[in-house]
Amino acid sequence: MHERLNRLGGVRVFFLGGTHEALVRIRRRMERESPRIQVVGTCSPPFKRRYSAEDNVQMTDAVNASRADVLWVGLSAPKQEKWIQENRNRLNVRFIGAVGAAFDFYAGTVKPSPSFFRDHGLDWLPRLLQEPRRLWRRMFISAPIFVWHVLKARIGNAG
Repeated sequence: MHERLNRLGGVRVFFLGGTHEALVRIRRRMERESPRIQVVGTCSPPFKRRYSAEDNVQMTDAVNASRADVLWVGLSAPKQEKWIQENRNRLNVRFIGAVGAAFDFYAGTVKPSPSFFRDHGLDWLPRLLQEPRRLWRRMFISAPIFVWHVLKARIGNAG
C-alpha cells in the first residue's frame, strides 16, 4: 500500500499504536523507502485494555492537528477496530486502516512467521506459540465469535 501512496506523492500519514521504538523505525524506513509520503505524526498510546475518554480526545486531537490524509492504527485486534468505530466521527482523515501487528513487522521489531505458515493461512500459529498468554483469548474466543457473526450475517443476507 505504501508503494501506491508514494507514487501518488504528497500523502500525509499518521501512525497510531505500537511502541515508540517501532514508530521511530517506521518513520526512518518510510523516509528512506517512500520519500514522497509525509509522515506527519505518530502516537504510541499507553498499553491499556480500554482507553478513557481523555485518552481518546488526546489521540484524536493529535491526529487532527497533524492534518493527516491517512491514519494507520496498530493497536491490536479487536481493540483497534473498536477504537476506530468509537472515534471515526471525530477524525478528520480520508482513510483509516486497522493494521494490527504490521507496525512491528514493518519496523523489524517482530519477525513475520515463516513463509510456510503464511502461505497456508497459519501465520497466527507461531505467534500464538511464542505468546500464548497474550494471544490465546483472541485465537480461541474472539476469532470464533467473529466467524459466528460473519456466518450469521451471510445466512441472514442469503434468505
